[in-house]
Amino acid sequence: MKNLSRILSALTVTVLLVYAATAQTRSVPTFEVDRTWPKVPPQWKLGDASSIAIDAQDNVWVLHRPRTLKPEDAAKAAPPVIVFDAAGNYIKAWGGPGNGYKWPEREHGIHIDQKGFVWLGGNNCPTNGLAGLKPVADDQLLKFTPDGKFVMQIGRSNQSKGNADTRNLHRPADQWVHPQTNELFVADGYGNHRVAVFDADSGAFKRMWGAFGNKAIDDDHCEVVTPTSFSDPGPQQFSIAHALRVANDGTVYVADREYRRVQMFTRDGKFVKQLVRNSAPFARDLALSHDRDQQFLYVGGGDGVFIVDRKTLEIVGNIQPTGMIGPGHQIATDSKGNLFLGEVNNGQRY
Repeated sequence: MKNLSRILSALTVTVLLVYAATAQTRSVPTFEVDRTWPKVPPQWKLGDASSIAIDAQDNVWVLHRPRTLKPEDAAKAAPPVIVFDAAGNYIKAWGGPGNGYKWPEREHGIHIDQKGFVWLGGNNCPTNGLAGLKPVADDQLLKFTPDGKFVMQIGRSNQSKGNADTRNLHRPADQWVHPQTNELFVADGYGNHRVAVFDADSGAFKRMWGAFGNKAIDDDHCEVVTPTSFSDPGPQQFSIAHALRVANDGTVYVADREYRRVQMFTRDGKFVKQLVRNSAPFARDLALSHDRDQQFLYVGGGDGVFIVDRKTLEIVGNIQPTGMIGPGHQIATDSKGNLFLGEVNNGQRY
């Protein structure tokens, strides 16, 4: 029996992909590109689509970077948070600087928690030299209502004291709230090299850990350092903890991007196992399948997305349909099994 899902593709500016899943003998999904998705209002353009999140109604929340638009398109920049329904129709948009919080200079990750709150952060570095950005580090996460009302800020811009800091983040890449415990897990990320956990209501710090459950060591630099050689198990510290997902059973998965590995932990940070794939770029992004047992972990790598058995970390399939442009920057899944990819490419990709 076939159960077709879709891949969503934005035909304006940056590419967003939604993929459709087809159940096979082992219930491994397959996908096809949906080129009709989304419908961006004609008066607007999107910059780099850095991250995508799905809410309880299967609405798709896209966090993009308006400041990456070409100068001739800058006046048409959509607000950084733009929301579509499952069919790709525009619902609303908001975001940007406001009172009581510091909006990130370089938008990176977005997540919608079980209560409907919107979490987002950035990864700007003071010395990256990117045009139009202030020379500050994005060391904060912001929490908003679905309509963009500011609720809370964890950390402060340009205030990180390193991996031991329990008050600030340092260029966080991704975040996920575990509904059963109401804990916010952060892949912290570009400047730091750790997972940090906070109470999602109060913002109080709870715990942290690095690769293999080790204590994270400071190694702060602006440039992305890609190794020239790789090994298994690899270094004892994270490179860029670029994506993070927490399964319903509390298992934590971290994409250690530059070291091409996914590490698996208990909710308290005990290392369980890892999946390394050194032959090509791997662990670019992560998503969990939406079936009851969340049997699959989607891992961006190579020219597509790998389907991984979530519990064994064995690769059981590969998603690379016609029209797909690569592994994406961040990915998300909805309740119907559709897979959404946000792509960045120093401005736009057509």
